[in-house]
Amino acid sequence: MKRVEMPSPNKDSRGSVAVNMLVLHYTGMTSGRAALERLCDPAAKVSSHYTIDEDGTVYAHVPESERAWHAGVSYWMGTNNVNACSIGIELVNPGHEFGYREFAAAQIASLIQLCQDIKTRHAIPAHRVLGHSDVAPERKDDPGELFPWEALAKAGIGLWPEDLEGYYPASYLVRFGYNPEAPRERLVTAFQRHFRPAQLTGQWDEDCGARLAALLAKTPSPTL
Repeated sequence: MKRVEMPSPNKDSRGSVAVNMLVLHYTGMTSGRAALERLCDPAAKVSSHYTIDEDGTVYAHVPESERAWHAGVSYWMGTNNVNACSIGIELVNPGHEFGYREFAAAQIASLIQLCQDIKTRHAIPAHRVLGHSDVAPERKDDPGELFPWEALAKAGIGLWPEDLEGYYPASYLVRFGYNPEAPRERLVTAFQRHFRPAQLTGQWDEDCGARLAALLAKTPSPTL
C-alpha cells in the first residue's frame, strides 16, 4: 500500500471524543486530482482523513487524532456530531453524477489494509463501519450500490447480513442506528444501498426485514 502525505488545513479538534466509527465515501468528482485539490483547499471547508485513488495509493490528509470535515450534517445511533467520533475515508470514483463505476480491485485492497490498520489503533465495532448514505440518507448516496460491502465484511470490516430467517419492520431501522427524523423512503434506500445493493426499490419487503433482523442479531444493545 503506497502512502503519500498530502495535508489538509480543513480540520479541528475532536475534544475528548474517542474514535469509534468509520465512514466511507466516494469523491463524486470528475477526477481524482480534482478531488484531492478540493479536500486540501481551505476555501472548500471539507476534508477526510484519507483518500484512496483507483491505483491503490493512499493520500493522508488529516491525522486520526483530529477531526476531519467529511460527514457534514449527519446522525447515527443518537450521535449528531459524526465527524467528532469518526475517521473518514474517500474513494476516488466519479459517483452517480459523473459516471458511477465499480471500484478498482487495487483500491479496495488498499482500503481493506488501511481499515485493518486503523482498527489496531481504535476500538471500532463492526456495526459502526458505515457509508456516508447511512449517516446522511436525506442527501447522500455514497459510496453507493457498487461498493463491495460484503467483501469488506469477510475481511473483518463491517457487517453483512447472513442467516436470513427473522423479520423486522422498517421502523426498526431506528434501532439499528438510522436517523428517526429522515424520510422513510430515504432510510430504506440507504439500507438497501448498503445491505441489499442488487435491488434498490425504496420499499420495505420481507427480504429487507430478514436482513435487518440478521444485522440486529449482531449488534449489541440496539437503541431507540
